[in-house]
Amino acid sequence: MSVPKSRSFHIPPVLECSGCFLCVSVLEISVFSMVSKEINRYISDYISSLAWRNKTIIQNFHQCLQQKSIIEHYKNLGVLFKRCTLLLPTKDRLKFIFSQFSQIPCFLLEHCFTPDCIGFSSYGVFLQTLIAGWDELECHRVFNFLSDLTNLLQKIEAVITGKPGVRWYQKLQLRLFCRHVLLDPWPNQPECQFWLMQLLKPWPMVSQANLLFILYGPLMPEGTFGWQDLVERGLPHSALWDMARAVLLLFGKLEVKGNTANSLLAILEELIVIPRPWHVENVARLLVLCGSSLCYTVLASKAVNGRLLEISRLIVYIILVCEKDGYHMTWAVKMVQQICKVFSTAPERFCFIQQLESMFSEVTREVFELSVTGNPLEDRETFQTLCFLLDSTARFHTKFLHMFLK
Repeated sequence: MSVPKSRSFHIPPVLECSGCFLCVSVLEISVFSMVSKEINRYISDYISSLAWRNKTIIQNFHQCLQQKSIIEHYKNLGVLFKRCTLLLPTKDRLKFIFSQFSQIPCFLLEHCFTPDCIGFSSYGVFLQTLIAGWDELECHRVFNFLSDLTNLLQKIEAVITGKPGVRWYQKLQLRLFCRHVLLDPWPNQPECQFWLMQLLKPWPMVSQANLLFILYGPLMPEGTFGWQDLVERGLPHSALWDMARAVLLLFGKLEVKGNTANSLLAILEELIVIPRPWHVENVARLLVLCGSSLCYTVLASKAVNGRLLEISRLIVYIILVCEKDGYHMTWAVKMVQQICKVFSTAPERFCFIQQLESMFSEVTREVFELSVTGNPLEDRETFQTLCFLLDSTARFHTKFLHMFLK
């Protein structure tokens, strides 16, 4: 049944529209924006007004009790701007959207000094909601636009070329911005991989490793980076979990043009000497957290290149980590069996096992010597490590022999 001409739908005057919009939620306005081109235009004009921005774009990011509602509000704003800019080309969409948000201090690097500010988290949820479902080409444009808007690449260059411990506040701000705005909001691995690769790609390998450490390295309770702790002592798995997750993200993206297992292994080799070679227990714990496949890839690469001394020490510490952190020793035994298969002849395999056994003795002597020197607190920790080492050695050899006697 056709609608009589006299009863056809008319757009109300803009002032009436504005009055209506005051009474509805952000999500409801987003639905209205998809009704027609003309209403979409009215809404675009309405949300560009200073009055609407002052009322709706909340900037109270320091109220702990309201964190959840503020983040949810920015998610809804992401839906609104996604829908009301559907008809615009990507470049125009981005210009229009970020003109509304570009001057919020808590969304800018090095502009907010409140420790518990949720500005970056709100920005990240907004951005993730806005561009969810966009294709890779559009996401490249988003990254380039944001980089230009925030001078992101210049800020990255300034911190990755500096010495460890220098510019610590700028490094922390960069970490928070990249993690909360670009990386952490994505629940799915492929999207997070995309943004991580965009951040790393412009830089040489050493700088990529440095940036990876800044983004995912362990933080001390006071907010500084744990540069020295990685070098001087073994850290718990919780301190290295973020780093392991980042390494797994990279190794999961081998199909990206220019990415090979060798190039990523080289980044990992650079990473574990920042700022100086890490304590071997931390390298071992990182590999255990990364899982069987990556751990085997790293160890096999060293075996192929004849680095028997290094691989033997690393395996002893992997066995120690398994004992300390409660992993099944069978896992370590199977890893050693796999590494044995890398060597093509029986004499090579015997040489590897001989070197590994000698390393058990050497590391045990080193830990014992440390346990009888130094201050009492360090002595207790070192003695505990010695006990773990002796237990792990016994457990490893029990499992190893049992497998051969089956």
